[in-house]
Amino acid sequence: AWLNENRTAPNLIILDASLKKVTDTTANNSKKLQIPGARFFDIKNEFSDVSGQFPNTFPNRNQFTKSAKKIGINKESAIVVYDDRGIYSSPRAWWLFKSFGHHNVAVLDGGLPYWLEAGYEVHGYEQHKGEFGDFEAEYIDGSMQFFKDIIKELEQSEKLIIDARAKDRFNGLIPEPRKNLRSGHIPGASNMHFEALLNGYSLKNQQELKALFKTINPNQKSMIFSCGSGITACILALAAEVSGYDDFSVYDGSWTEYGTITNS
Repeated sequence: AWLNENRTAPNLIILDASLKKVTDTTANNSKKLQIPGARFFDIKNEFSDVSGQFPNTFPNRNQFTKSAKKIGINKESAIVVYDDRGIYSSPRAWWLFKSFGHHNVAVLDGGLPYWLEAGYEVHGYEQHKGEFGDFEAEYIDGSMQFFKDIIKELEQSEKLIIDARAKDRFNGLIPEPRKNLRSGHIPGASNMHFEALLNGYSLKNQQELKALFKTINPNQKSMIFSCGSGITACILALAAEVSGYDDFSVYDGSWTEYGTITNS
């Protein structure tokens, strides 16, 4: 309701960060309907390092700056990001902006499904053709974790690694959706499926989220969120921030990287 009321505000930018799930075999409809004025935040091709060995690899500062400018992002922009599944890939876009020093960014709770349910206006996909922005990325050290950081952490055991994948994937009971990727999880990791944080298409309320994090992290350790390829780990990051935590990070390569590089 707030977004519908304010979507024409001069410094507000709406981003559609829809992304097809790796486990989804249906056609990708992410470009069929959009909130009016939304600009497509292309996680796969613009806001990932496409030369990286693994999917959705964290882009460098220059790439993120260039791609953000291209879709008209300014230093003073207030950004609202959503996706077509409610809360799925939009937190990845949110976390990328936070990681590159832009904190005036929010996720639309309920995303496009609740927007449609409310009867608000939508239109077909339109490519952004406006002016370039003046955005400048500045990486916030420690917001992302990389393979070397995980190996170091496994030696020190100071932080809690939490995996957002479904329980059967975490426990290696079913094959990974990516071809030739072994099943299992990072040694010592805990499991909290991202769907446990959701109520329909929305995040659960703050009290419920706090209770979930207290159960999995009773000693208030610093948390590293992981998943398959760094997408749904960001849902855990969003829920952690809503719960009042500030000592957490996201493992960019997640299980796709760790499970490929290591044997155990």
